[in-house]
Amino acid sequence: MKITIFAAGSQGDIQPCVALGKGLQQAGYQVCLAAPADFADFIQHHNMSFHPLRGDVQQIMASDTGRKFMETGGANPLRSIRAVRTMIAPVIMEMAEDAYAACLGADAIICLGVFSAFGQAIAEALNIPIIHVEPTPLLPTRSFAAPSWPIQKNLGGLHNHFSGLAMLQVLWFWYLPFVKDFRQRLGLPAYTVSRFHRTFKTTPMLSAYSPNIIPHPADWPDTVNITGYFFLDPSADWQPSAELEAFLDAGDPPVYIGFGSMAGENPEKMAGLVLSALIKSKQRGILLTGWGGMRLDLLSENVFVLDYAPHRWLFPRTAAVVHHGGAGTTAEGVHAGVPTVTVPFVLDQPFWGARVKALGLGTDPIPRKKLTAENLAQAITIAVTNPEMKKRANLIGKIIRTERGIENAVKIIQHYLG
Repeated sequence: MKITIFAAGSQGDIQPCVALGKGLQQAGYQVCLAAPADFADFIQHHNMSFHPLRGDVQQIMASDTGRKFMETGGANPLRSIRAVRTMIAPVIMEMAEDAYAACLGADAIICLGVFSAFGQAIAEALNIPIIHVEPTPLLPTRSFAAPSWPIQKNLGGLHNHFSGLAMLQVLWFWYLPFVKDFRQRLGLPAYTVSRFHRTFKTTPMLSAYSPNIIPHPADWPDTVNITGYFFLDPSADWQPSAELEAFLDAGDPPVYIGFGSMAGENPEKMAGLVLSALIKSKQRGILLTGWGGMRLDLLSENVFVLDYAPHRWLFPRTAAVVHHGGAGTTAEGVHAGVPTVTVPFVLDQPFWGARVKALGLGTDPIPRKKLTAENLAQAITIAVTNPEMKKRANLIGKIIRTERGIENAVKIIQHYLG
């Protein structure tokens, strides 16, 4: 059976799909991953068939529009509609057309839930089944406020459910004009908002996070399967540099700080703030530069700047991890069993920060707009020295490492597809 996996976004979106694809290949499926062309080397390195999608997501996020969105546009769901449409307009139709081409000859499509409207159109046009996959919850529930909702507090079931409905509506408006155009090109009837909402309840969903982090809410349908995280083991041929190993061996475990693509409009200013926080907290640090190009011109012997290292290898060697709260980075942090400091910028990041705090795995999240060297230094100090937090993070890490998310997902796919 041939399966095409359609994914786009940051590496945090692509990497779980690569892990799932490898699991499906081991189970005997033929898998093609349709993803942005800039991930070609990463995907092919894992010996997976690859169909490139036009549109460089990293370039979009690094643009002036993308950086402004990371600083301001994502905090307000209504304002995000216009911002997202502006960012994706140059590439989204080409991306959808390429995804359709990647599914020609496939027996099924697995699609990231945020692109459900496009995936459903492809499945409908080709008359093949579709399964959703989500690294972050998408369905409304009374159990917690929706990711990307501005108020990440449990104000009761009614508020939580409303926030979920509202964010699904925002997702619908993000893509509405493009989905309409795409379906017309495929000769399909119009896609209504009621049908859009209904598909999330009726289409099988692989929820690629731990039931120990998000238990299955009672008001979610049985089509939602919380499998556990989709972790991707580091490549066997990756080795740390001698300089990195020497730094790790030269003192106490350092604090990891990396914001992925989220350095914002002024990465140089962010770098200075981070360095100041490390000095104030009297901690050694490893800084990952990320997409945002965060650099440090003024370095000390207590700071190591790194372009890349697998989180799976690096995080267990740290005293704490400081990051933006992306779903993938949060997963690696809890897997490592070390405390977390979350600095959320946009979208689902405040949700993961709040979840980490609620479970006792990290400090209060510090929204990007409120970040200072002083409050970051204070959070780092708490994460490194709080014994209960360290104990709790270590315990949950051990539990997460026993889960088999990919194996569970493959069994579910076999159940639906044969």
